[in-house]
Amino acid sequence: MQNPAKSKSGAATLIAQTTAILRQAAAAGRAVLNGAELEALLASLGIGFGETAALSKSLSVEVRISLENTREFGMVLSAGLGGFEVDLDEGNFRKDRAAVHAAAELTDAADFLELFKRTLAYQKLVVLARREGHAVPDAQLETCFENLLALAAACAPGNAAATFVLHRLELNPMQVGAQLQVQSARCEFGAPAAGRLPRPIHKIDKLLHPASIGIIGVSASGMNFGRIILRNLMGSGYSKERLAIIRPGEKEIDGVKCIESLKALTQKLDLLIVAVAADAVYALVDEIIATDAVESVMLIPGSLGETRKSKEPAAALAARINAAHANEGGGPVFLGANCLGVVSHPGSYDSWFIPLERLPKPQKKPERNSVMLSQSGAFMITRLSQNPWLDPRYMLALGNQTDLTHGDMLGFFAERPEIETIGIYVEGFKDLDGLDFAKAVRKAVLAGKDVVVYKSGRTAPGAGGVMGHTASIAGAATLFESVVRQAGAVIAEDFTSFDDLFYIAGALHRKTIGGRRLGAISGAGFEAVGMADSIETETFALEMGALDAVTVKRIEEILVAKRLDALVEVRNPIDINPGADDEAHLQITEAFLQDANIDAVVVGLDPTAPSVRALEQSKLRPGYDISDPKSTVHLMPPIAERNDKPLIGIVDGGKLYDAMAAGLMDQGVCVFRNSGRGTRALARYVEARLYANALRNRA
Repeated sequence: MQNPAKSKSGAATLIAQTTAILRQAAAAGRAVLNGAELEALLASLGIGFGETAALSKSLSVEVRISLENTREFGMVLSAGLGGFEVDLDEGNFRKDRAAVHAAAELTDAADFLELFKRTLAYQKLVVLARREGHAVPDAQLETCFENLLALAAACAPGNAAATFVLHRLELNPMQVGAQLQVQSARCEFGAPAAGRLPRPIHKIDKLLHPASIGIIGVSASGMNFGRIILRNLMGSGYSKERLAIIRPGEKEIDGVKCIESLKALTQKLDLLIVAVAADAVYALVDEIIATDAVESVMLIPGSLGETRKSKEPAAALAARINAAHANEGGGPVFLGANCLGVVSHPGSYDSWFIPLERLPKPQKKPERNSVMLSQSGAFMITRLSQNPWLDPRYMLALGNQTDLTHGDMLGFFAERPEIETIGIYVEGFKDLDGLDFAKAVRKAVLAGKDVVVYKSGRTAPGAGGVMGHTASIAGAATLFESVVRQAGAVIAEDFTSFDDLFYIAGALHRKTIGGRRLGAISGAGFEAVGMADSIETETFALEMGALDAVTVKRIEEILVAKRLDALVEVRNPIDINPGADDEAHLQITEAFLQDANIDAVVVGLDPTAPSVRALEQSKLRPGYDISDPKSTVHLMPPIAERNDKPLIGIVDGGKLYDAMAAGLMDQGVCVFRNSGRGTRALARYVEARLYANALRNRA
């Protein structure tokens, strides 16, 4: 292990040398280092430049290593294929093969080396080392990464002590052999820029659990957005006595008292919901700040900063809100604009402007333990409408992040002990908020939570759509995924995978993930094979566990008792024949679960098989249905409850079997309607949980 004092001393020397080199270039009026300055900088990093260092020709691979000051994540360290190969489309490669990226603040040299080992560049080094009989130059690479990370920390945009900010340092190609030598390099730098003031994050609690709510924009005669919000607040259980409508000339609307103005308030509001026309927001926000009558504000209106005409005034509005955070008490926090609103079950309120009749929110879990954060309100509406078992404790639409950001919100919930899973839809980040977001992901994961993220704008047309929706700036999809996944999040590629991953995280969060060995069971041969075919992701693979001899004997006894022994061979995956009834499926499932060589089980419940009690009501065999105490709906929940390992049931059938699936899901059993989806989601989830365990062990 490296001596910490020596490491600290070396970093101080490196920083002093780098600062002197950058100061020399700046004095000459340049923001780019020349050849001599590059040579001096690389020498301080222990890297040869050009022809100044001898290179062993017997073992050499070209790689690209870079530090880049990204708008979203600050300093990012990247490494991968170099030379002409760096121009190859990353779409030609599986994830992490062309290059890997990590936020400099969330990695160290050893951690990044492990990440780099996934790349083709490193695999080339291994092959050449094996061929030449040399050791792979891990030590040289780790030292290189350590020095670059020290440089990143010293010249990061968030470092208040930094004299200069490094914009980009690219080493390509770097020849990696017994020594490290760079043939071409470029270094750009500049002066530090002022950032946003910190938001008073503790006031998010007032937003979520308001003791009092005011609304501006409620119609006295029509059913506008403000009036719908008012009805939803009362319909979700928020008492009229704690509500106030800011509307001059009216005494009450729907039994709620009206007040002439913010100045007329007798006490400070915890939350003010603003549902007025967009052009009225600018003056109103100034009044809110000036009166200091509110702790938190929800800006519902759209189009602020989303059109060319509104960009400049919206930016000025955001600047005024930011400046208010320098006031005593930090000023109010603002959610939105272009914000659907908030559903807070603990706060007993629903401020969405969607009528409750169009989106009922029945409780599907004994205790709601998840959060959904989204820039798009419609994303949450459709997810919840199609998947009521997601059932979040809180749902917040962030809109265009005029004030509160993804990083703020995730950072707040990362510290809430009652929250277990967090699902997030991201369109774009404010400057450096991607770094705050990644740090919040890491904090949440270290606290034992699961974080599932979907980032839109993955293609050029998609990025264009994001720009027009919530005034977001979409960053590079590959960079986003690599950095946020390295922080510990589970990344969804599309809406379907988001639904699957957020659902499985909530259903299996309290289960123990002891390894990657899968047990697969079905009465349909195609389904058992389909499970085995779905165990791999681009970066991870489950494996089929080898059944213990005791388990094999136990299953053989079950098959004999069910008169299936002549039809079924015990193996993993196992096809237990369409003649197997509910009890046979579940007895074999529990045998798999209790095998020390199995870490998780996926079982096809074969609803169309005549022997399975899967119908809501059977006409052919009255009572032989899901109401029967011997049905899977009755037998499976206790098995899932008493076993600590993950268990997924597959109900692959049409609408006839919706009641069976719902009956299991309502009791907390994790159910998918397709074996491929269920197994793939499990593989992704196990990968994330094992990585989270590794992060916690290192912390």
